[in-house]
Amino acid sequence: MNNRIRELRAARGWSQATLADLLDVSRQTVNAIETGRYDPSLPLAFAIARVFDTSIEAIFLTDA
Repeated sequence: MNNRIRELRAARGWSQATLADLLDVSRQTVNAIETGRYDPSLPLAFAIARVFDTSIEAIFLTDA
């Protein structure tokens, strides 16, 4: 699943470590999600949307 996390994070000037701290996950988890190696759980996807103050659909893009 493609996502816009790297773009949204960079627009705020946040490092992966900063975002990881906000989400209470590891920096490696943020990296894996950004690169598409890991799809977050639904609760984590909601947390990501909350941190960026947008909808899940605006962050996670289907491959279709």
